[in-house]
Order: sequence, then structure tokens, then C-alpha cells
Amino acid sequence: MLQTLSVKDFAIVGAAEITFAGGMTAVTGETGAGKSLLVDALLLLAGQRADAGIVRQGCERAELSATFALGDAPAALAWLRAEDFDEGDACQLRRVIRSEGTSRAWINGRPATLTQLQALAESLIEIHGQHEHQALLQRAHQLALLDAYGGHGAERDRVAELATRWRAADAEIRRLSGGQDHSERIAMLEHQLDELDRHALTPPELEALNETHKRLANAGQLLQGSEAVAELLDGDSEFAALRALTRAQNELGRLAQLDPALESSRELLDAAAIQLGEAHSAIGRYRDGLELDPDRFAEIEAQIARLHELSRKHRVPAAELKAHAETLRTELAALHGAGERLESLQRERETLRRDYAVAAAALSQMRGAAAKRLDKQVTALMAELGMAGGRFETEFAVADDATPNAAGAERAEFLVSANPGQPPRPLRKVASGGELSRISLAIEVATLGMDDVGTMVFDEVDSGIGGAVAEVVGRKLRELGGKCQVLCVTHLPQVAAQAHAHLRVAKSADGAATEVAIEPLDDSARRDEIARMLGGVRITRETLAHAQQMLGSATRGG
Repeated sequence: MLQTLSVKDFAIVGAAEITFAGGMTAVTGETGAGKSLLVDALLLLAGQRADAGIVRQGCERAELSATFALGDAPAALAWLRAEDFDEGDACQLRRVIRSEGTSRAWINGRPATLTQLQALAESLIEIHGQHEHQALLQRAHQLALLDAYGGHGAERDRVAELATRWRAADAEIRRLSGGQDHSERIAMLEHQLDELDRHALTPPELEALNETHKRLANAGQLLQGSEAVAELLDGDSEFAALRALTRAQNELGRLAQLDPALESSRELLDAAAIQLGEAHSAIGRYRDGLELDPDRFAEIEAQIARLHELSRKHRVPAAELKAHAETLRTELAALHGAGERLESLQRERETLRRDYAVAAAALSQMRGAAAKRLDKQVTALMAELGMAGGRFETEFAVADDATPNAAGAERAEFLVSANPGQPPRPLRKVASGGELSRISLAIEVATLGMDDVGTMVFDEVDSGIGGAVAEVVGRKLRELGGKCQVLCVTHLPQVAAQAHAHLRVAKSADGAATEVAIEPLDDSARRDEIARMLGGVRITRETLAHAQQMLGSATRGG
């Protein structure tokens, strides 16, 4: 149930905080006073997209917040817990829209997306009279409402349970068999393992193979280069490193006899000569071991190409093919031992399908009977609400998915013909907002708020009606207010008089700015407001008496 709504710098409202009670609350005011601003604020808190135009002129941002008690909204409470937004048995929605058009939202003080606001609001509030913001227009909600009306909760839960179990068994079968026939999967795994066992290498083996490939690919250049280096170290040239070093050793040895201080330098040259000699010997051995082997090079190229092919085939890097083979080996071992488990699961799946078919058929039959009762009741209520000759029908269609579905074997759609001679059309395609509001009201009254939404808002449901029909609309809204919280924006005294509580919206201007005030009315103020709605600018004693009579009649009748 909506407890409070707070707005600041919103449209022409400077600041307002409204407290709501249960039952039916009427929202009235003169034409153009801004009655629908309450509905607009709730729509924005329910995730409707906003533009900068809703920010009060000259202000940086508009701020909106609403607090809901969740005692009558178990679905909302479950959603909050599932999304980690829960905060006890209350919920606060908050939204800030900035003048440049950006906005932010919070649920119980935690940042939220508009999609999350929309998902939560579907369980908190229904706004009738705005085509695009009614859960009642959604086919899934219509089917759930029909089941609630027919009292099919246990049967629907049974169907959902069987469908869930069937899908779990089917998923397990596909997991064990890899989505294929059991024997086909085993054969494929055995073939893949044979390939991998013959060709896959461990990371060190792959690294050694790549090094060999690189050496063979560059064997000519390596042979030529090593020969050139060996020649530089100890060739025929008098400038070869080892020859020059020998001459330096001899000269430094002679000089060291004259000055012992040069002895350490001579020792360094001796060590360098040893190192150069070893390098020359190693390069010679390397050169002698090199060979140009085109056949070996082609063999390694083919081996690397096979590894790349296996890498693409299994979608893993070549260095991980060996590890992937072990994963497949584990799966193959599990499949070899899963034959009995698969047979058991296949039998279970078939049993679940048969049980589901029986349960779904029984639910379908119950839905058909409930639809006939609902169609008759809503059609009668439509006549009472000024749409005599109109017709309401529930149309069923077999679900496209042949597999067991948690919602049952069919989908439902509410069809409406608002005027005699017109063919029924889907409720979501009804063009007239006033007609849609009254049809929605008829459905809600017929089902007596059987869905989980605790707050229903009717925006101008009395559009285009008056007299006795307006009084009927008021009585139906009051009746609905006995089951859930109802907010009704209205311009008809017959409707407003039926409310349990009353809010008045008034606009004032001082030449520089326009302000809107929203105030709750006590009994005396309610009488005056009803009288204003009855008599216009000039309020007579008779008008006040009529207003008091209407209020008294509503209290006695409600």
C-alpha cells in the first residue's frame, strides 16, 4: 500500500508531501489545477522515462519519492529479497530528474536502474487510464488474473512444478549426453581422444617443437653465420681475435716482468683467451652439427599445421590440447558409466511429460469454465458502467512451445467490444482511454483485486460519463477499495463522494510564479469541495445540502 508521496520542484509543484490511507481516495480540483500530477509522479517512480520538461522552471532538478508498506504485496517483497534491495516490510522508491534530462533512481537507498524500477512497480501499483503502464494489458498478467479469479492456484502450481521437473530432467539428459544421442557422443569423444592422443603435446614439448622448426627454417643462415663467427675468432687473418689476443698476452707478459703491477691484467687476458677458445670450440661443434634437412622441416611443418587445426576444432590454444584431452577423457568415463542413469532419466522425463499433459489439460478445462464466468460478469459490469451493448471475451491460444511450460498449455488474451456491432479486439489495442479505464475497472471489480498489486490508480475513469453511471463508477471504486488501496483522479462529485478519503489539488499564481497545493480534506471541507463540483462558482445552501446528502448516502452504502 502506498503510504507517502513526496515531490519537490516537480512541474508546477514547489514541494508537497502527501500521506495516504487505505480504501478509496479521491483526488479532485478545478480543471487545470494539476490533479494528474500525482499520477505523473507515480508513473515516473514506476520507471517511466522522463524529460527535462518536468523540472520546475528555474530549478536544477525534480525530486520524487514514495514509501510503500509491503504487507499486501508479497510478490514485491519476494522481488526485493531476490535482488538484494529488501529493507524490512517497507519500500522506498526515489528518483531525481535533472534539468538537462538525466535521471537517477534508488530503491531503499540503493542505486537502481529504470528496468528494476519497472519490474518492482509491477508488483506494487497499477495505473489505469494510461495505456502503456498497465500490468492488465500484459497477456501473462491476464492469464494469472484468470487463474486467480477461478481459484486455480493449486492446479497452476502443479503444472508449473511438473514443467520445472521435466525441464530439469531434460537438461540433465542433454548434459550427460552432450546434447546428442548417448552412443553418438561416446563415439565422437573416442574419435577426438584418438586424434588428441596422437598429436597433442604438452607445453614444454610444444615449445621444443617450435624451436626445432625455427632452427630448421633458418638452418642456412645459421650455418653461414656460425662459420663467419668462427673465422673472426680464429681464422687465417692476422686480425682474428684469438691471434690478436695471443700477441697481447706475450707482450703483456714481457712488460709484467718489468712491472709486477701489470700481472693482474695479464691474468685477465689469460682468462679471456680460455673463454674465447671455448667459444670457438662450441661454435665449431654447433656448425658441424647443423644440417640442411628439408624432409625433417616439412615433417615438422605438417605436425604444427595439425596442431593448429586441432586448436581451431576444439577452440582451445594448442598448448592446452593435452589438458583438453584429459577433460574429454573424464567426460567419456562418465558417459560409459552413465548409461543406466540416462535410461532412468529418460523414463522419468517421459512420465513427467504424461503427468504434465494430464495436469495441463485439467487446468485448461478449468480455465475455460472460469473464462465463461468472467466474460459474463465483466460484460454485465461494462453495461453498468455506461457501455451497454459492449462485450468482454477471453480468447485462448495454444502455446507455441511444444515442451512443458510452467504457465500451462495455452495463453489467454482479453478481448473487448466497447460498442454494439463492433468485433472484439485485444484489450491492449483499445483506443479510447476512457473506455479502457472503465473496462479495466470492470475487470478489477469482477476479480475483486485477486492479483497481488496493493495499490490501484484510476486516472479520469469517469471521462465521458455522468449521472447514474458516474454514481455506479463511484460505488464500484469504493467496493474495490474494500479489497485494496484505490486512488482515483476525478472531476465528478458522484465519484468523489464515494471515497473514504479526499485530496484537493489547488493552483495559485502571484504573477511571478505558479504554485500547486495538495491538501487532505476533513468532513466539512469535503462537503464544500463536493458542493463546488456540483454547483460551480456559486455555492448555494441547496448545493451544500445536496453534497452532504451524497456523502451521507455513500457512507451508509459503503
